[in-house]
Amino acid sequence: MSESGEASGLSQEKVKSKICETNVDEQELECGSETAKQGVLYNDRTRLKQGLKERHIKMLTLVGVFGTGLFLSSGGTLKKIGPVGLLIAYLFVGIVVGCNQIAIAEVASFMPATGATIRHAEQFIDESVGFTFGWISTYSSLMPGELSATAVIMKYWTDVSPAVFITVFGVLFVATNIYTIRFYGEIEYVFGWLKLVLIFILIISGLVIDLGGVKGQERLGFHYWRDPGPFANYLVAGHIGKFVGFWAAISSVVYSYSGIQNIAILAGETKNSRYAIFHGAKNVFLRIIVLYLVTVFVLTLIVPYNDKLIATGTGTAKSSPFVIAMNRAGIKVLPHIVNALILTSAWSAGNLAIIEGSRNLFCLATKNQAPQIFLKTSKRGIPYVGVIFISSFLPLAYMSCSESSATVFGWFQELVSSNTLLRWILISANHIHMDRALKAQGYSRSDLPCSTRIAPFAAWFSGIMSVIFLFTGGFYNFMHGHFDIESFLLDTLSFH
Repeated sequence: MSESGEASGLSQEKVKSKICETNVDEQELECGSETAKQGVLYNDRTRLKQGLKERHIKMLTLVGVFGTGLFLSSGGTLKKIGPVGLLIAYLFVGIVVGCNQIAIAEVASFMPATGATIRHAEQFIDESVGFTFGWISTYSSLMPGELSATAVIMKYWTDVSPAVFITVFGVLFVATNIYTIRFYGEIEYVFGWLKLVLIFILIISGLVIDLGGVKGQERLGFHYWRDPGPFANYLVAGHIGKFVGFWAAISSVVYSYSGIQNIAILAGETKNSRYAIFHGAKNVFLRIIVLYLVTVFVLTLIVPYNDKLIATGTGTAKSSPFVIAMNRAGIKVLPHIVNALILTSAWSAGNLAIIEGSRNLFCLATKNQAPQIFLKTSKRGIPYVGVIFISSFLPLAYMSCSESSATVFGWFQELVSSNTLLRWILISANHIHMDRALKAQGYSRSDLPCSTRIAPFAAWFSGIMSVIFLFTGGFYNFMHGHFDIESFLLDTLSFH
């Protein structure tokens, strides 16, 4: 084997092993008994159940795209950046995300393994990389940001102690994950449809408000793009202030897209996984353009960036630009419906965190990088030890019971944002190393089960941009007169 082949971390035997395992969905892993015992997908196909179908994967992709970040954090982002800046930021990060999904689509269809990025890294780059990111990602899964968000969301309706709702939804999170993967898939499928309903409600109601369809309110059109203006100044005045606002908002926009990269983590529990994962990941780019950007565009038309309510940053649905616009238009019922659907969104994202953490521990245990107890599964194929372990950290969300719950939610958001960027970088690196390995072993891209022409470019572009996003996060702390010790330490902690 050539030196370039060794550098890629993918030996000829490993390539042959994966080619032998083409029919992984029927558990025909044997190209000989020795390969079956040592194959990289052996534990996935013998201990877990393939209960998810293509329709589940497609809807899970949609669930990952639309989270509480869009609904709860968009007000603060709009304040920093202005309407046109907000739209450009979501489009820009959306292109990076779309390219990243094209990269993971190819790698995951080639090696549809539970744990996805972790297993890909140890196979194509180095086992130490997979080990390191596996535990970093598991640590991120322990942060109950979405459970904390449920307490914040419930404040819209009641002043009852957040501890009550954290307890209730914590139990629901565990119940959704502990039965069967098919049950989880069906729950998320329903949530996906509810989220589609929410998006259409926001788009239609926003257009009605903007076009003067509400009695007693004039037509807005593009009024807020002209007054107070298309871009906001952040920290400093002039064009520099507009750019600073744009770049400072990137972290919040990244958080809004977090979760989208987890589509491949359940490959070991998906029927016809090569096809389902590839097409689910590949098509997500279209969903971003059609749904996400249209929603953000409508948002920029109905609330000005200098609105005092979004500037307060309460962290509740009351500061959501969508809810603010509806309340001012005198629409009394829709804000409650929107808040309820946002609550299901938080529930869905909380489920995904438990899924990610438990499957990460399963794939780490497969390589003896975590205690073997995490390989234990129930009769229904659920890695219940991992689910219990990850769920045991849910009580951290009780920190939201204090009056500074919005601040706690912000901490969780920053931590998740940096891990998201790290995952995007690794997804790109996995694809680049896979390409190098194929060339070193004499294979071409046409030998891949599924492929697209732009994937090599997409991997490099998304990887480079994600590195830039990561290293420039928290840059505003180094601007004269704007250093904040809490922000600085949080950005440093989340980077490491």
